[in-house]
Amino acid sequence: MPQSFFAHITAVIDEGAIIGESTQIWHFSHLMKGCTVGNNCTIGQNVFIASTVVLGNNVKVQNNVSLYDGVVCEDDVFLGPSCVFTNVINPRSAVSRKHEFKKTFIKKGATIGANATILCGITINEFAFIGAGSVVTKDVAAYALVTGNPAKQTGWISEYGSKLNFNKEGIAVCSTSGDYYKLNNSIVEKT
Repeated sequence: MPQSFFAHITAVIDEGAIIGESTQIWHFSHLMKGCTVGNNCTIGQNVFIASTVVLGNNVKVQNNVSLYDGVVCEDDVFLGPSCVFTNVINPRSAVSRKHEFKKTFIKKGATIGANATILCGITINEFAFIGAGSVVTKDVAAYALVTGNPAKQTGWISEYGSKLNFNKEGIAVCSTSGDYYKLNNSIVEKT
């Protein structure tokens, strides 16, 4: 049966890695046995994907990203160049903490900017946007825009990546798509 994905000749794909159709894996990337990569994903250069990582469909992983055990990305997630994930809160070289790995969930449509750091054990919710260089230390709400170190919410963002400006009734319109969003008790929903 022919391979249904593309892998550059320098990519290392361990037997037992699950890779979906039309996925592209580029130079010097390493996918470990047991990882799951969905359909139509792009895995950039020098990417590492550990054995328990799960990537949904249409996930874009840019160059120099390491996805360690415990990271789960749903469909349509974008991981910017050199963003960093952790899986232990208090690592020490001389202390084995593999039994303490914490799961990190990146929900549908979320974006993580270049050089952002994501601490383990948190959830970045649907369509959230993490600014470049941010250090995320706690859960991020759906459609939230967070920036800085430590990352703080600085606004709201649409599914298309346009900043949302809510009126006094809590309604915002995406300037790109024309979609409507409702803000109620610090929760944003597309209407």
